[in-house]
Amino acid sequence: MSEASDVADRTFFGHPIGLVNLFGVELWERFSFYGMLTILGYYLYYETTDGGLGLDKDVAIGLVGAYGGLVYLCTIIGGWVSDRLIGMERTVFYGGVVVMAGHIALALLPGLSGVGVGLVLVALGSGALKSNASALLGTLYPKGDPRVDGGFTLFYLGINLGSFVGPLLTGLLQESWGFHAGFGAAAVGMALGLTQYVVFRRNLGTAGREVPDPLPRKAAGPLVGLLVAAVAVIVLVVVTGLVTVDNLPDVTTGLIILAAAAYFAVMLTHRRVTSIERSRVWAFLPLFLANVVFWALFQQIFTVLAVYSDERMDWNIFGWTAPSNWIGSVEPVWIIALSPLFALMWTRLGDRAPTTPRKFALGVAGMGIAFLLFVPLSGSTGRSVPALAVLVIMAVFAISELLISPIGLAVSTQLAPEHFRAQMMALYFLSIALGTTLSGVLARFYSADDEFAYFGITGLVAIVAGAVIAALSSWITRYMSGVH
Repeated sequence: MSEASDVADRTFFGHPIGLVNLFGVELWERFSFYGMLTILGYYLYYETTDGGLGLDKDVAIGLVGAYGGLVYLCTIIGGWVSDRLIGMERTVFYGGVVVMAGHIALALLPGLSGVGVGLVLVALGSGALKSNASALLGTLYPKGDPRVDGGFTLFYLGINLGSFVGPLLTGLLQESWGFHAGFGAAAVGMALGLTQYVVFRRNLGTAGREVPDPLPRKAAGPLVGLLVAAVAVIVLVVVTGLVTVDNLPDVTTGLIILAAAAYFAVMLTHRRVTSIERSRVWAFLPLFLANVVFWALFQQIFTVLAVYSDERMDWNIFGWTAPSNWIGSVEPVWIIALSPLFALMWTRLGDRAPTTPRKFALGVAGMGIAFLLFVPLSGSTGRSVPALAVLVIMAVFAISELLISPIGLAVSTQLAPEHFRAQMMALYFLSIALGTTLSGVLARFYSADDEFAYFGITGLVAIVAGAVIAALSSWITRYMSGVH
């Protein structure tokens, strides 16, 4: 029996054995990323006497949202490198190497120079790793395999284990040893992820080794010229002041919208996309927009709720005050507890489970309900909101996330045209990019004095968006052409 067929026959709780490796590398990548992200805003706006850089708070929180959007925007580059140059499997590995280098830069380089170099490297590396790890997992399942939602839910458990532990550790290190110690822990986490990926690489067999649409050799020269021109343009707009820390969220939003529109246009018109595949791309469009709404609210954990945690929450737990940045670890606790139950539920239900559009509708509306639950807590002053109350609200965040996020990962691989697998996943991450950037833009409108209106309006808008997706669910399902 060949090694490839042996790998194909091996399973983990009924799922392909390669799930274990991708579960692990994504766990450590999210450990490093969220461990860094949950202290990044504080690092930017804390005073220099507290170890920070002393930026204006609104600017700092807007930058966190814009940076999160840029990370997911970089999935375009990761998808292109995978499809045209080295394949998904190797792109995952080299993306992890670049992520680790970025966290090392944040840990060792002082001031804004370390922030600039480190965040650019983390964005490029995470963009390469995230889109391709998810797309690679999708290739382990045949189209229409009812196990796929359960497999991606287990994969999502790995994401949230990392998201839970990362902020806990970096928060404690930041309070005891300073911000750079927290960034250093993120680098160590990614190193551990790379180690386990190399050790168990054989579990993936030949999956993701093929380059679907190889770049012709004659295109190498023009590609290098394009890269040089792109770098020159970026340097020019920064030096001339066209892009500043103040307008970066708006610029990022515009870039993501243009990139998403271009991706949809290419996939809907490309000669290698069949009529059935084109129908599935049309079905993906309303799911894309629903995902934007969901993540615009969800990613406020790292913008609005980061400030809320620092200034409005009482983190006293049995006489000990927990670090404010532990807000990033609260929601993953619920994900860890609920993910196996959701995975089992989707696997048991099989074709009887709600369709993907209905899951999306429930997930978006659920986020709206979660924001409305902050409304009764409005009106008080200072650090008076009990951590237990927010812990309960985060359970609604988690249920909503499990209804939409792992399902979105799964359906993106199932709806993808054959020649655009990794790039379809990059398009899915563009919806997260746009939502994440909008979380920073929306953060400008938040203040403790206007909490009632802020949480009330955003919550109601999300509920309406969920209702619209529910109304369109039959149309979307028909255009998905056999994908449940």
